Amino acid sequence: MSSTITTGSIPRLLQEGVNKVFGNSYNSYAPTVTGLYNKETSRKAYEVDVQMEGFGLASEKTEGDDITFDSRRQGYAPKYIHAAYAKGFIVTREALDDELYGQLKTGARSLARAMAITRETRAAALFNTAFASGSAMLGADGVSMINAAHGNGPSGGTYSNTLPIAADFSEASLEDMLKIIMRAKDSRGLPIMLRGMKLVGHTDLTFEFQRVLKSELQNDTANNAINAVRSLGLFPGGFVTSPFLDANPKAWFIITDAADGLKFYQRTALEYGEDESFTSMNYRFRAYERYSFGYSDPRAVFGSPGV
Repeated sequence: MSSTITTGSIPRLLQEGVNKVFGNSYNSYAPTVTGLYNKETSRKAYEVDVQMEGFGLASEKTEGDDITFDSRRQGYAPKYIHAAYAKGFIVTREALDDELYGQLKTGARSLARAMAITRETRAAALFNTAFASGSAMLGADGVSMINAAHGNGPSGGTYSNTLPIAADFSEASLEDMLKIIMRAKDSRGLPIMLRGMKLVGHTDLTFEFQRVLKSELQNDTANNAINAVRSLGLFPGGFVTSPFLDANPKAWFIITDAADGLKFYQRTALEYGEDESFTSMNYRFRAYERYSFGYSDPRAVFGSPGV
């Protein structure tokens, strides 16, 4: 099929009497990119973050002895390579002149929708492959974003950002995951205070998320007990659900307040252009942007694939 839109591509739109043109003006979900990622800008072909270890525990100093000296070392270096995304369409002069309903002249709106959905799809890819060895981005430690064996860094050791046994989302499994988050340690094995900031999942989980986070009392039980998650003021960011997280609708995630976690680098903001071919008189319209999605510290997101 030719990629050029001609009068033969739109015969009905050349005739009077069409009541309504439909199919390209659906409502769209609100963008979730900034709800899932911290947005940064870039002026380079790629960006690199570098892990730097902290110090370990202090040693007891006995009288007259020298103090113990520690060292810091560079660790993992995750790399963000920006990819370019573009879309366009070509319309003949005749089709543009003869089309009666303004559908071709407003094609930029359709391009904008296509680019927005592309961005949402790329943003979701990291979550859709979060548990897979073929992840959209393997961490700098060589394992998937959600993994029971993340590497700590130069000093060795591993840690997990998932449940020991996969579980569907529930109040009980949420509390189990939060306990793991509260026990988190840094690359030298020292405790850090992580907080669960936001729940993330497929739109199928919207109602469960709402019940568990918003119930005054404990959810789905006759016990007259408080909802501990709500009363502790956890998840100030609420929750984000998206139909693009469709690889496994049972999977759920917790975004924490760990610094340098999920990142969206905007290399080139969305831009539009158009021109006219001198010889064919065809009109060409295009949209272009360039960005990357990734993460540096896996402690920024915990998750379970469900069962």
